[in-house]
Amino acid sequence: MSDQIKHECGIALIRLLKPLEFYQKKYGTKSYGVNKMYLMMEKQHNRGQDGAGYASIKLDTSPGEKYIYRKRSAGKQPIQEIFSEINKRIQEESKDEEKEKSPCLGQLMLGHVRYGTFGKNNIESVHPFLRQNNWKHRNLIVAGNFNMTNNQELFDNLVKLGQHPKDKADGITIMEKIGHFLDDAVLKIYRKLKKEGIGKIEASALIEKKLNVAKILKKASKDWDGGYAMAGLIGHGDAFFLRDPAGIRPSYYFKNDEAVVIASERPVIQTVFNANFDQIKELGPGQSIIIKKSGDFSIEKVLEPTEKKSCSFERIYFSRGSDAEIYSERKNLGKYLFPKILERLKGDLINTVFSYIPNTAETSFYGLVQEVQNYMHNQAIREIVDNKKKITKERLGFLFSSKPRIERVAIKDAKLRTFIADDINRDELVAHVYDITYGSIKETDNLVIIDDSIVRGTTLQKSILKILDRLNPKKIIVVSSAPQIRYPDCYGIDMARMEDFIAFRAVLELIKENKKDVLEKTYKDCLKELKLPVGKMKNKVKAIYKGFSSDEISKKISEILKEETINAEINVIFQTIEGLHKACPNNLGDWYFTGDYPTAGGNKVVNQAYVNFYEGIKKRAY
Repeated sequence: MSDQIKHECGIALIRLLKPLEFYQKKYGTKSYGVNKMYLMMEKQHNRGQDGAGYASIKLDTSPGEKYIYRKRSAGKQPIQEIFSEINKRIQEESKDEEKEKSPCLGQLMLGHVRYGTFGKNNIESVHPFLRQNNWKHRNLIVAGNFNMTNNQELFDNLVKLGQHPKDKADGITIMEKIGHFLDDAVLKIYRKLKKEGIGKIEASALIEKKLNVAKILKKASKDWDGGYAMAGLIGHGDAFFLRDPAGIRPSYYFKNDEAVVIASERPVIQTVFNANFDQIKELGPGQSIIIKKSGDFSIEKVLEPTEKKSCSFERIYFSRGSDAEIYSERKNLGKYLFPKILERLKGDLINTVFSYIPNTAETSFYGLVQEVQNYMHNQAIREIVDNKKKITKERLGFLFSSKPRIERVAIKDAKLRTFIADDINRDELVAHVYDITYGSIKETDNLVIIDDSIVRGTTLQKSILKILDRLNPKKIIVVSSAPQIRYPDCYGIDMARMEDFIAFRAVLELIKENKKDVLEKTYKDCLKELKLPVGKMKNKVKAIYKGFSSDEISKKISEILKEETINAEINVIFQTIEGLHKACPNNLGDWYFTGDYPTAGGNKVVNQAYVNFYEGIKKRAY
């Protein structure tokens, strides 16, 4: 993706099912779990570089001994900082015979890597969050990959309960909501045990066994609206992992005799635990994994699943491309673009060079090139069969040697920091984030270059197209493996303001040129809609796109991107919605392209986002 966007976080949870001595004997270290967690977090660093956090719980400690450990970092290399500190502490404690008492070496571990979508990137914003109490079973640690569209309402509900939350961040709000029902459940069990004549010390152990974590989650989550995957640890040793009812955010798990492992991405588990593809399962929408202190494992239906709308951006861009399914899907995204490209080239493949914008578009590029190769091969066969009596030796040689022309045209040279204050010089820096391979293109060539998606178009306009134009191609066709991004996301991706999207800016230009009276009407319709109960709201912003085809919008985007200094003809081609669904059949969440939001809160957000745009308010809509 040429436009940098911040997005989803990554979660890792490990529950060791054997005593630490088992791992010492089999693997040569009691730090087996810590080492595995380090690898799982590093393998998910693509999901978050604004901060990282680690928490562990040590089971069956005596009063006065530390049993909860948490370390967070918002530094430049947060994962390394955390585990450097952990390993230093373990080494220091290893000199003591009481090493096994270290809370760093817990049987229950939770890791998190964070991309901050909104708010400050300081240590207070870094997961996991901790809710402390002097009773083990009322301590709560929570980390997640989520955004709640109705966080303000959830916050207000806590206040109505008489609470005084220390922060308005949705992570804190969610933790306190779960914590409220955890406290309530503990109190109810204790009162029942007290009536039975059971003393306080004995009651604590029984509360841990009787605690129904799934029931707590059902009560806490019944009014949540958003996309979420979240993990939690309870101080005495229970753990949970919950996924939203539409399956928006990803969740995968693996279990053997030694450990239960949960992560945001499947290949992370495959690599770290050397597990087979079919050993790793996807957690279903609305389901929760419950791991009791005893190690008992179960999957509970916490929320009624809705139509599955797993995020398609996971497949296009966010998740590691080493996943077998994602790799195949990304190749297909490139493959299904070929007919449009061929049409735009008017069949001229001989004078066309194919390339990609580094690095996530590379797999789609492979799929596109394979389809070009298949097409050229079939064309050659057809010509040979149709002209087998007349075809010359020279022509035959040409047909046999024909293949797509592939060049590494664009190079991501460096991540330049825009520390210079004035806009002119900042633009100069942006313009040189990418470089080109000189001599790879002839003046008579068309250049087809694929990107995984086009969000704002800023980097294309300010950097990539300008520098590609230095190669003097006849035509530059920019191809997006994703459809046009038209609507804001509100489930964990930093795409909140409509005016940032180049597709939205293009349709505004078309409305202006065609003198259509739709902007004010849409604004008034959105205001009316926002007065309705959230569950009855509809997306009124769709109206501004209705009068224009995707091709018309793409053409206008091409015009916006082509600045006066660019000599080459510029064309932009986007993936179709049909192509997206065909390529990613199990991840049909496409609201950023279609406006079809998977939760009621999404419609509220898009209407509010448009109102904010119309009124010139520069803030997120949720």
